[in-house]
Amino acid sequence: MTLRTPSRRLRRTATIAVLAAGSVLGAATPAVAYANSVHVNLRMLVVTDGRPNVSAITAQLDREGVPYDLVDMSRADRPVLTTAFLEGSSGGVPVARYQAVVLPHESALPPDELAALAAYEQQYGIRQADAYTWANPGVGLNFAAWTGTVDGMTATVAPAGITAGFGYLNGPIPLDDVDPAVAESFGYLATPASAAFTPLVTAPVPDHPGTAGSLLGAYAHDGREELVVTVSMNQNQTHTKVLAHGIVEWLTRGVHLGFWRNWFSLHIDDVFLPDDRWHTGANCTVGDNCNPQRDPSIEPYATPIRMVPADVDALLAWQRANGLKLDMTFNAEGSVDAGGADPLSAKLLANRAELRWLNHTYGHAYLGCVQDFGTVPWHCATDPTTGAIRWVSRADIRAQISQNTQWASAHSISLDPRELVTGEHSGLRTLPQMPVDNPNLGPALSDTGVRFIAADNSRDPAPRAVGPALTVPRYPMNIYYNVGTVAEEVDEYNWIYTSTADGGGGICEANPATSTCIAPLTPADFAGYLVPLEARIALGHVVSDDPRPHYAHQSNITEDRVLYPVLDAMLAGYRSRYAANTPLLNPRMAEISAQLRRADAWRAAVAAKRVDAYLRDGRITVVNKGGGAVEVPITAPAGTRVVTLSLLGIELLGKEYGEAYGGSRSGWSTLAFTGTQLLLRAAG
Repeated sequence: MTLRTPSRRLRRTATIAVLAAGSVLGAATPAVAYANSVHVNLRMLVVTDGRPNVSAITAQLDREGVPYDLVDMSRADRPVLTTAFLEGSSGGVPVARYQAVVLPHESALPPDELAALAAYEQQYGIRQADAYTWANPGVGLNFAAWTGTVDGMTATVAPAGITAGFGYLNGPIPLDDVDPAVAESFGYLATPASAAFTPLVTAPVPDHPGTAGSLLGAYAHDGREELVVTVSMNQNQTHTKVLAHGIVEWLTRGVHLGFWRNWFSLHIDDVFLPDDRWHTGANCTVGDNCNPQRDPSIEPYATPIRMVPADVDALLAWQRANGLKLDMTFNAEGSVDAGGADPLSAKLLANRAELRWLNHTYGHAYLGCVQDFGTVPWHCATDPTTGAIRWVSRADIRAQISQNTQWASAHSISLDPRELVTGEHSGLRTLPQMPVDNPNLGPALSDTGVRFIAADNSRDPAPRAVGPALTVPRYPMNIYYNVGTVAEEVDEYNWIYTSTADGGGGICEANPATSTCIAPLTPADFAGYLVPLEARIALGHVVSDDPRPHYAHQSNITEDRVLYPVLDAMLAGYRSRYAANTPLLNPRMAEISAQLRRADAWRAAVAAKRVDAYLRDGRITVVNKGGGAVEVPITAPAGTRVVTLSLLGIELLGKEYGEAYGGSRSGWSTLAFTGTQLLLRAAG
């Protein structure tokens, strides 16, 4: 949201106000509201001893952009948690420096620091999370009815959890069991020792039918509240990412700086073109690293992979059923080369309005250096006189971009000309051959109005400037570009991930730090092994508050249509976990880039402490301390409304703030300078 600039005579401290949400997210336990008549800074305190559970929470704070200070207990020079450290004053008003506290466990600090922290939490209504502890009466639980590895168990959000910050979740939450041979998570399942403990997330206790043990619960005692976590978690686990947002919401009562969404966009590259095919006998790709002209035995397998009209019908049916659009990343030359009577082109164009289109250049030409295939792997050709690298020219790059957009315009295809995916992400730096971008790429992007260019996240993960454009890193899916059938996918997977002794290429053996060798798969293992694995990887990205798109190829939605089972499994996993109030968002490249830019800019602003924010008497004040305009992400309870000030300073109730998502309201607000104002107030 962009704020209106008030007249000069109304300029004052940049202000955002909202009623405290203690009654909104604290109903599950005897609520202790934030204290009135004091400043409670919208900043968290995290004390770490290096354990994974604390890192899991800080990873979520980083993803959402929630400001926090980290106290590392391993450092001799760490600050001591005294009253002077936790509290302060401003203009005679008491200041609580932190709105929430995270400890490794309930007794992680020396007794004097624990006493100071308890007094602070009691005085100001500050909540605390014990990131991982054992079940015992000291945290409001009976001794554990069961302890052990919880891998593969199913957790459930209790009714109290729905009203206490976990209302974005729908039901069962499978606990990760990535490798059955490895213990991944340990847990203590216990029941409450008294009514002061309210389970928020539970799991069935083995050998105790009908008994649910707490994994996350709220313990209200001594005038304060603790979130007690009795399951080990690390930041890379899917169930941790799913639950971590609820931890943030509970700790902050739903009022905090930060922004959270779940996103999924998928680019289907090479639309209109045929893709090369994997040769299951020669273990190479026909037309790429193996060639029927050199090896006549490969000739029968040389048929490329290209969609047919029935695949368009399947695509449209899938989109309608799932409420998501796949981006048709297209190369128009494939349509022209196929001739005017090409049934696939006719079918795609007949349904153009129902599809989302993305420029992939006209002919998928390589736009980096001029490639010399006289060596394996290829290398950049050089000028024989100067030895300088020969680059694809600015004019050639410009033609590849503009010819595709012109073709789209001539065929009434709606296209955002600012978005571009080059063939193989070419033109961008690619090791080992190209440590730098093609110097002609940036000027060509400027010529053609491109502002967002796709990059491969596995090679170029951070958004960066290329001329006038920003890169948008994409996640490659492990459904390969050169396969159209289950047999081809499994065969190539085996070549990469099995040892030479098992008939594989030994790639996994040569790269033990990044790859693990597996036993050879059969086509029957596609549904039972590959589909769940790739769906889990994609879901892990989706629930990481990361808008980066994924990409696959048109070859994957024809013949056996090997991509759809992965997508269906990923979506089923998402929808079984998340409530209807937390839909999966499906942004285009331009929107993705905007979100990545906002998030990066906000992280920089938080690191530089450019923004002060505090809660007082149910209102939030946010101050831009200087350095230019800053976009601030804000999350508040449902019902929060925007308020404008009249010339007499009277508050006028306006529209609801931000957008509804996951049971909260959230958005981005621009503070242009000191004096910019936005007022928020919760309904009722």
